[in-house]
Amino acid sequence: MGQQRVKDMAETENEAKNKLTSESISPQSKTKKGVKRQVTTGRAYIKATYNNTLITFTDNAGNTLAQASAGGVGFHGPKKSTPYAAGIIISNAVNKVRPYGLKEVNAFIRGVGGGREAAIRALNANGINVLSIKDITPIPHNGCRPPKIRRV
Repeated sequence: MGQQRVKDMAETENEAKNKLTSESISPQSKTKKGVKRQVTTGRAYIKATYNNTLITFTDNAGNTLAQASAGGVGFHGPKKSTPYAAGIIISNAVNKVRPYGLKEVNAFIRGVGGGREAAIRALNANGINVLSIKDITPIPHNGCRPPKIRRV
C-alpha cells in the first residue's frame, strides 16, 4: 500500500509541473512553422531589357521576398519583352508575395524594354500601392571606345 501512494504522489507532482510549464509559455512566444513575417512596405525592382522582363520584390533592407521573370511564367522568344508579358509577370510575383502582406512599394526601374510602363500599371492594378518611381538605368559617362571608322 505504501508504494501505490508514492506512485500516486509522483503522478500528481508531474501533472502540476506540466501545468506550470504549459501556462508559462504564452501562445505568442511559440513560432508556427510556415508563418511568414509581415512586411507592409518594400521595394520592387523591375528590369526591362530588350529580351526579357524581370521583377524582384524586397523588403526595405534588400532581402528578397519574391521574384518572377517572363521565361519562368512561360513566355518564349520575342514575347518575353512585351507589355502583356510584364503584366502577367507582375501578377505572378504579387501572388507569391501575398503571404508577406506587402501593400506599398517604391519602384526602381532599370532598362529600356517594352515592359517598363506596363509593369508599373500592373503593380497598381494588382493592389500594390506605388509610393515612388525611380529610374536607375545605367548611363555610360563616355564609356567604351567606339570602333575605328570604316574606310571604303
